[in-house]
Amino acid sequence: MKIKSYYSRTVEDAMAAARQEMGPDAMLVNSRKTPPEARHLGEYEVVFGVVGAAGGPSEASLKLPGEPGDSFPVSTPPLGDRLSMEVADLKKELEGMRRAITRTAYSPSQWIGVSPDISDAYAALTAAEVSEELAREIVQSAGDSLNGRAAQRTDGPAFQRALMEEISRRFTADATLGRGPAQPRIVALVGPPGSGKTTTLVKLAVNYGLAARRPVLLLSMDTYRVAAADQLRSYAAILGVGFQLLETVSSLAQTIEENRGKELIFIDTPGLAYGDLADSESLAHFLATRGDIDTHLVLPASMKAADLSRMVDAFEILRPQHLLFTKLDETGTYGPIFGEAARSGKPLSFFTAGQRIPEDLEAASSERVLDLVLHGFGGRARSAA
Repeated sequence: MKIKSYYSRTVEDAMAAARQEMGPDAMLVNSRKTPPEARHLGEYEVVFGVVGAAGGPSEASLKLPGEPGDSFPVSTPPLGDRLSMEVADLKKELEGMRRAITRTAYSPSQWIGVSPDISDAYAALTAAEVSEELAREIVQSAGDSLNGRAAQRTDGPAFQRALMEEISRRFTADATLGRGPAQPRIVALVGPPGSGKTTTLVKLAVNYGLAARRPVLLLSMDTYRVAAADQLRSYAAILGVGFQLLETVSSLAQTIEENRGKELIFIDTPGLAYGDLADSESLAHFLATRGDIDTHLVLPASMKAADLSRMVDAFEILRPQHLLFTKLDETGTYGPIFGEAARSGKPLSFFTAGQRIPEDLEAASSERVLDLVLHGFGGRARSAA
């Protein structure tokens, strides 16, 4: 096998020169920036090799250029294996570059040079669109908690566990329906138009009502859109459960009293845009003052963090007890879900990720939120749990 270094201004020029001299069978062995002492030869050094070159040393007696001592046998792996090894090495280099760039892009300047786990955690949180302030608080608190423990370092698995504990401490998950043990359990879904309230209501009715053989009643207050009431009426007919369309808050209260024998009552409300909330005083007063109604604010996970905060604050007039996020399949960053739960103090109840009924529904949990938020942190955080 013949090995030779080529120097040139660019890697591409060196590769072209090598293949012109050594032929199409020439194999790239290594490429790097030229050492300072040889920089006059070219900016890059590219090493190529070719097996069975005429007049070259045999594979069994190969000696690398500039290496003292006797020759030694070299076993050349098959071409496919060599290519696989080169690709694997290249992936490692690219991953190292990505991590370095990410740390530089996201980490505060005062953190440069600290433990890679600390800066990586901050980068993962901010890349998931957790606010910079909250991400900084979490990472610093996780590090501080370790500093107070004997023989603990602020990196490695111990830091990863502390990070997960710190994130979990800042939000709650409560996948329950209804308030207290009283029957019936009454659940109202509120939220902006297009957030997926009606479809989510049906998923909840199937999974927590019909699947458990509980008598269910579906109520709709959405008289704004005829199609919405018709859709829910059709679902009720398919599922074989009761349905009523109600136009006033007083009729809603009366219907609830008349159906105390049901175990689960779901209330679908009209989609209320930010500017419509002022016109929904009667519904807002009814939901805010009924201690037996569990109100879930339904929001799309794809909504920006600032818009989520604005919407949660606006819907506070209805006093929702839970946050329910839909359309997780329409975004790749889940930091705003965690951030809003931490900011508002409202527990997360359920997630949906698709249109399938009843499959695309899951109960919110600390483990699921950690998995979503720390996805950019790789599998290390999860394996450290």
